[in-house]
Amino acid sequence: MQNSFGEPQTILLLGGTSDIGLAIVRRLASPTLRHVVLACREPDSAAASIAALGADGADVRAVAFDATDTAGHAALIESVVADVGDLDVVISAFGVLGSQSEFDHDPGAAAAAVTVNYTGAVSSGLAVAAQLRAQGHGHLVFLSSVAGERVRASNFVYGSSKAGLDGFAQGLGDSLVGSGASVLVVRPGFVKSSMTEGMKAAPFSTTPEAVADVVATGLRSGRRTVWAPGILRFVFMTFRHLPGAVFRRLPLG
Repeated sequence: MQNSFGEPQTILLLGGTSDIGLAIVRRLASPTLRHVVLACREPDSAAASIAALGADGADVRAVAFDATDTAGHAALIESVVADVGDLDVVISAFGVLGSQSEFDHDPGAAAAAVTVNYTGAVSSGLAVAAQLRAQGHGHLVFLSSVAGERVRASNFVYGSSKAGLDGFAQGLGDSLVGSGASVLVVRPGFVKSSMTEGMKAAPFSTTPEAVADVVATGLRSGRRTVWAPGILRFVFMTFRHLPGAVFRRLPLG
């Protein structure tokens, strides 16, 4: 359980190799932190992160996690809890970006991406929420995206999956009110990370570390939604109400 300063003892990162997810773990780490579980498709790929995060004495381990194995998500959460105890912070940071041009010619690839980004998040999110309800405490952090605020033609498959995820996360947060547990929805803009390497940075681009700072502040203040950077809240407030013909002409990539 978190101490009076809001410092977690146990963190579970779903998407254990995510640059943003790992930055959030590092930002939340303190002498109070006892256990970190990195749940990723290939646990061996987390070796360097395990060594770095464990340097200050925390028990850091990796477990196998497949976002598409929806039938196994509840069992995974139960197994992690059996090993490390209650979950103070769970970060849902997995996902695939993909290419809209590929999706246009391969509907199967589009469906696979949506399965990871949305269906996997729904299944694992519900499994985590059940555990947090039973505990009576804990935070579930979802990495959404501004791409889901108003979906653009240039990445509408990815954007629509994030729009679905965002709506699900908000509803799940509402369902947890009064339980002692909570959901924080994080809406980053373009983040300079391994996922976006080689892509042209968008206006107001940010870094994993900057997103992590926003998340830490949001958790401490009890926020339910945060934007990274914060100015994007006002940018997309405007975009949301633009006529379609105007929005389509904007040079947004």
